[in-house]
Amino acid sequence: MGIHIEAKDGSIAECVLLSGDPLRAKHIAQTYFSDSFCYNEIRGMYGYTGYWNGHRVSVQGTGMGMPSFSIYAHELIEGYGVKKLIRVGTCGTICERAKLRSIVIAQAADTDSGMNRSRFDSYSFAPCASFSLLQRAWDLAMEKKLDAVVGNVFTSDQFYDGKIEEKVAIAKSLGALAVEMETCELYTLAALKKVKALSLLTVSDSLLTLEQVPPLERQVAFDEMVTLALETFFD
Repeated sequence: MGIHIEAKDGSIAECVLLSGDPLRAKHIAQTYFSDSFCYNEIRGMYGYTGYWNGHRVSVQGTGMGMPSFSIYAHELIEGYGVKKLIRVGTCGTICERAKLRSIVIAQAADTDSGMNRSRFDSYSFAPCASFSLLQRAWDLAMEKKLDAVVGNVFTSDQFYDGKIEEKVAIAKSLGALAVEMETCELYTLAALKKVKALSLLTVSDSLLTLEQVPPLERQVAFDEMVTLALETFFD
């Protein structure tokens, strides 16, 4: 057991979806899982296990930002033997290729966070997705004719950042597609713990035009991404 997850041994599947919003985790379980049960309620960070198309799968809320995300991903891997993790979240686009409602398949993550500098000192680690998951997600997205793009994302350590325009300009000049807050930590932990990981992100707003997807419409695009994630897990 972990400090922040109270699940009993064996109650979490080897494949776990990760949602920053715990209520979105609850929605996923209620919408997609059969025979589901809640295994965690500590701090309101819900976790559920159930079945999707006969496959055992879990979903866990993680909160926002790398430090919160790291706690839950670490405990899932170390305490419960999770082998595959897919983040299903939202992002803000900073390029023309990733439009509102597009699905960004993150191949790697740049960041302004100090977490990996603390871990690795002067060694500059490049956090990237597990290729087998990335390739399957891309192939499925093309087969389904989804509006999906593959590329790097910028994992920001601050949501309200006085230097965001300067940082976005750098990220955009280096080819990053979007800004979000957790992917760098997911990919770093996956490398350290020898598990597979992928980040799928629905574009909910644009840092270029300041447009946003209306809240009621977000769920439709989000549901496409969740279905893609579940199909990516299971060959």
